[in-house]
Amino acid sequence: RVRTIKIHDPMMSQSEAPVIEPLLKVDGLKASYDESIILRGIDISVKPNSVMALLGRNGVGKTSLLRSIMGLMPKMEGCITFEGEPISNLRSDQRARLGLGYVPQGRDIFPNLTVQENLDVSISISGKAGKDRLDEVYELFPVVKEMLGRKGGVLSGGQQQQLAIGRAILTNPKLLILDEPTEGIQPSIIDQIEDAIHSLKKQGNLS
Repeated sequence: RVRTIKIHDPMMSQSEAPVIEPLLKVDGLKASYDESIILRGIDISVKPNSVMALLGRNGVGKTSLLRSIMGLMPKMEGCITFEGEPISNLRSDQRARLGLGYVPQGRDIFPNLTVQENLDVSISISGKAGKDRLDEVYELFPVVKEMLGRKGGVLSGGQQQQLAIGRAILTNPKLLILDEPTEGIQPSIIDQIEDAIHSLKKQGNLS
């Protein structure tokens, strides 16, 4: 079973909380590989400027759910809306252009490109909006700036994860999806990633 946990302001009671339309809404999602059903009847809602954690044992479908949201699953049923607009029939690149950023499990950086070139790939997609966020990425993850000339493949796992998140930020997303962002990473870098998530939320324009 997949559980979702929403992290919210503990000082605000439910009666005081304003009604906010969800940034992302998933209704009745069903996903499968060939004849194997992976997800059945999944409903989730993500509000603007919120942080949500998706919890569950290995193999229950957490990655499949995130891949479904990004349009990367071969067979899907149900409805996915983003900012009130249906996106179920859009390709993954179209969803990314709408503002969905995704860091998959395993990071998926370009190992044979330098750190700078990895960042340039994201900037080539988002243009000035991405370029304007370079300093923000360097502030969140100083090691990225320190290793601009190194090949991505020689970085440690934690450094690659920071680069992967930095690349996603440069696409200027409204929703940033991180799959297992702290898996196999040393505690000090986990702390940096957690701090980065809190810092991004404080800006008020990213979930």
